[in-house]
Amino acid sequence: MTPVPDQDFIKQTFPEPVMPACSIVKTLRGQKAIVTGASSGIGKAIAIALGHAGADVLVNYVSGPDDAEAVAAEIRRCGAQAIIHRADVSKEDEVAAMFARAREAFGTVDILVNNAGIQKDAPFDQLSLVQWQRVLDVNLTGQFLCAREAVREFKRRGVRKEISCAAGKIICVSSVHEVIPWAGHVNYAASKGGVMLMMKSIAQEVAPWRIRVNSIGPGAIRTPINTEAWGTREAYDGLLKLIPYKRIGEAEEIGRAAVWLASDDSDYINGTTLFVDGGMTLYPGFETGG
Repeated sequence: MTPVPDQDFIKQTFPEPVMPACSIVKTLRGQKAIVTGASSGIGKAIAIALGHAGADVLVNYVSGPDDAEAVAAEIRRCGAQAIIHRADVSKEDEVAAMFARAREAFGTVDILVNNAGIQKDAPFDQLSLVQWQRVLDVNLTGQFLCAREAVREFKRRGVRKEISCAAGKIICVSSVHEVIPWAGHVNYAASKGGVMLMMKSIAQEVAPWRIRVNSIGPGAIRTPINTEAWGTREAYDGLLKLIPYKRIGEAEEIGRAAVWLASDDSDYINGTTLFVDGGMTLYPGFETGG
């Protein structure tokens, strides 16, 4: 039975978020970005962080246009351009149209954040082919289709030295479950393991064109979609057993990591997963010696 969120616990433990002031240092000024699945959760935080850092952003969504428009409005508030565009990243023609829209609006694309992802969970012997295929279609094939379009654009345009020392940057939003098995979520874990080796293989291939490809591997991040994992004292305390740093992460922390990976400050980082997980990948079961 799904636990009912404890609103008093949530208010006490997680104060109402305050939208940060617009960044004075525009590390991504002049750059053009696409963020998939950007109308809520981690994608929303990344899109806003890129916009605050000066990038113009195409906010991709598949449902909830009003939510996507609110993200775009926050980006515009800080002086960057933003447009919204509906596309299912698992559909080749819709991905191509999304990139065409970005080129039409911004002239080019410098940054792709492959964030769109879904879960369709079930015990393995009850996992349907439809559930398996849909998760792989969005989480893995979707990242392939978007990355392929981005690489084509980066190669076509080349390096713009006045904008960035790289021709382009791709950031794949993966998960700690690219390396941590997850019973009951076999399709999701398989998709993220695939993202990891896809990212590394693309990075190896396109590096000579000064194209950088990396991943962010979030751990437990507080978003509305996973409220049952943190929304009660009991659930939260159970979750902290998996996190050596003893707190849940915030979506804005993923946004800040994405800004750094998209900036020239990380220019020598290529083919790497940056885990933002409070130590969840440190095998916390062994923290007392096993």
